[in-house]
Amino acid sequence: MRLLGTVSHCTLMGTLMAGVAVLALAACSQTGGNQPAKTAAVSLPAEASTARVRLMTGAQYLNMIADVFGADIKPGQPFAPLRRTDGLLASGASTAGVTSGDIMKLQRAAAVVAAQVVDNGNLEREIPSHRDSLVPCKPAAIDGPDDACATKFIKATGRLLFRRPLTDAKVAEYVAKAHSAAEKNKDFYVGLSGVLEGWLVDPMVLMVADTTENDPKHPGHSRLDAYSLASRLSFFLWNTVPDDAVLKAAETGEILTPKGRAKVVDMMLASPRLENGVRAFFDDMFAFDDFDNLSKDSTVYPVVTGTALKEAREQTLRTITDHLITRHGDYRDLFTTKHTFMSPALAAVYQVATKPGWTPYDFPENSPRAGILTHVSFLAVHSHPARSSVTLRGKALRELFLCQKVPAPPPNVDFSALEDPKSPFKTARERVAFHLKNPVCAGCHKIMDPMGLALENFDGGGQFRADEKGAAIDSSGVLDGKEFKDLAGLGTVLHDHPQLPQCLVKRIYAYGSGGPLTNADDAQIAALQKVFANAGYRVPELMRAIAVSDAFARVIVTPATTEPAKPAATPAAH
Repeated sequence: MRLLGTVSHCTLMGTLMAGVAVLALAACSQTGGNQPAKTAAVSLPAEASTARVRLMTGAQYLNMIADVFGADIKPGQPFAPLRRTDGLLASGASTAGVTSGDIMKLQRAAAVVAAQVVDNGNLEREIPSHRDSLVPCKPAAIDGPDDACATKFIKATGRLLFRRPLTDAKVAEYVAKAHSAAEKNKDFYVGLSGVLEGWLVDPMVLMVADTTENDPKHPGHSRLDAYSLASRLSFFLWNTVPDDAVLKAAETGEILTPKGRAKVVDMMLASPRLENGVRAFFDDMFAFDDFDNLSKDSTVYPVVTGTALKEAREQTLRTITDHLITRHGDYRDLFTTKHTFMSPALAAVYQVATKPGWTPYDFPENSPRAGILTHVSFLAVHSHPARSSVTLRGKALRELFLCQKVPAPPPNVDFSALEDPKSPFKTARERVAFHLKNPVCAGCHKIMDPMGLALENFDGGGQFRADEKGAAIDSSGVLDGKEFKDLAGLGTVLHDHPQLPQCLVKRIYAYGSGGPLTNADDAQIAALQKVFANAGYRVPELMRAIAVSDAFARVIVTPATTEPAKPAATPAAH
């Protein structure tokens, strides 16, 4: 039964869509482990990032619920996948639409969360009471309204969800709604539940809007207001909403001063939540969302199970966070390191011994595996269900790690030489030679296949093989003029490729600033690339440099930001 005081689907749809337009206008209105070294702010007075309105990602929504209400509050999966833009799903969030189907999912999730927070329908069960810990007071009587207690909950919880304090007028509005619903239902907690459910579909909660103000130190320029800056920092470094400490720095204005912002950033980099932020970025950059629909032919790869594939993703993310945060390592070494983590399901694929659970693991010196390119995650995702793919792997190397866009294949390409099971060619090297001889295909395949061939010692499930159909596999190749004899050589050449760290800088700056890069970002990117190199290619130092830079807080207000976001044509559009 629908609780009295909640909002109808039609009203929600209109409110959210209208709210998107309001937020778009607000974005351009004048509103009034090992610790990284303290890198200096990157000062480029003429440069700024772009003011944007973007949809919160599904992971950010789940993190928000967990951080505000606790990890045991389960909202389900209310967000449809985003569209990848300029290499990142996070950039696609700045152009995402909201469909009627999305609104229904969000409303269901909001109702589920609200019911759990106040324990509606759960008090007869033998479970801990959420309302005792999440509502900061007890009502004078449970069977009716209590405006004083409702005010405490609304001020405290609203501040966290909206990422800024509620105005007195808004507090009064929400208290009145809670009062009315509690009175009609004769239940104080039903009143709070209705208000909370409405918040969780409110565009001011679901959308991350860059609200701006005049920059007093640079007349004629704009900057993010304190609360928008707090949100931008928190979603960048933690992939979640600001906590109480970050919001207090915004409330006092400390976050708007260079010294104060540096203090906040250093506190955030020292937090355990940094690992969540780093994981989220690399999961996006490496396109690991492909795992969501990945499967392998069990008759060809019987040990590459669904569990193994799920843990392959986790293996690489654990390796990345351990190397970059715990060990404070050089980003480029991810492509040559022998150190990783192992689970029983993955051990069957790697054909190594291991213990229960996740344990640190180092591949032996004579092992052909070195670096994340030899992880099951990369090898299996960029392959077909029943065979490997030289082209898919080479394309992924170019696009994911070097930021080089590979053109789509022309129509009516003849794949018969690759797919014919009776082909006389035994190895992939012999088969892809067809592409390199065909002038229509050769242009693109010359930049993909030589790298992809170096990975042919691993089949489509990521398992090692020395030969294919009885013929020895030749894993030599060339990358942009640098020859290598085997996969270890490819890892070294990629490690030393100048575009490897340059690509990371572009991706992480776009991720942090909330949208695709523009020409206005060129000078900032060039400066950050120098900072990254001087810091020994340590990612926390790069993140700090971005977070304390002038351009991160100073924004360009463009005419495009005044246009309301439009509903997507289909759910797949975001």
